[in-house]
Amino acid sequence: MELWSDLSALISALGSQDSWTIRQALAPNTVYVFATAFLVVSGLALAWVYHHVPIIERYFERTVMVTCYLATAGIIFWGVIDRFVFSNQQPWSTTIPPFLFMIMALFGAAYNIRLRTHLSFSEFRTNMPRRAQFACLWLDFALWFGFAVILLVTTARVVALSASNFQIVLGTDNTMQWWFLLSAPVAATLMAARAVENIQDDIDNYRNDKPLISQAVIGGDAG
Repeated sequence: MELWSDLSALISALGSQDSWTIRQALAPNTVYVFATAFLVVSGLALAWVYHHVPIIERYFERTVMVTCYLATAGIIFWGVIDRFVFSNQQPWSTTIPPFLFMIMALFGAAYNIRLRTHLSFSEFRTNMPRRAQFACLWLDFALWFGFAVILLVTTARVVALSASNFQIVLGTDNTMQWWFLLSAPVAATLMAARAVENIQDDIDNYRNDKPLISQAVIGGDAG
C-alpha cells in the first residue's frame, strides 16, 4: 500500500508542477522503484528509436556535446578579450560554462556507453570463454543501468530542490539553475537507453554466434 501511495503522490505532484510538492514526493526511497520501472520502459522505447532512426542514433548526443563545447569555448574566448582588451567582464562568464561542461560530460557519458569505451577490458575479455564474455556484458548492463537509476533519482531531487529554492545562476538576473540541472536526469534516461540498446545487440550476437567483444574506439560512431 505504501508503494502505491507514494506513486500516487508522485504523479499528483508532477501534475501540479509545483517544485515544493515534487521535492516532497521525491523524498521516499520507493522512488528508486519507480525510477527503475520508468527507465525500463523509456530505455526500451528509446532503444527502438535508436535502431530505427539512424540520424538520432549517431548524432543526437554528439550534437549536444559539440554545441556545449563550442558555447563554452566561445564564452571563455570572449571573456579573455573582454577583460584584457575592454577591461570589462560579464558576470555570468564564469558561472555558465561549468553548467555547459556538466551537460557535455553527461551526454558524452551516455554516448560512450554505446561505444563501450567505458568498462571495456576488450583485450582481457576476448580471451575468455564465450559464456563468460556474455556474463561480463550482462554485468556491464547491470552496472550502467543501476548507475542510471541512481543518477536519475538523486539529480531529480537536486533539480526539485533548486527549483523550490528559486536558485538563479550567479551573475544573471532570471536564469534558473534547474534549467541546466534538468539535463542530468535526461542524461540518465539516455544512459539507460544506451545500456538497453547494447544488451539487445549482445543477446542477438550471442544467439547468432556472432563475435561478442569488439575493440572499443574513442570518438567512433555509434551503431
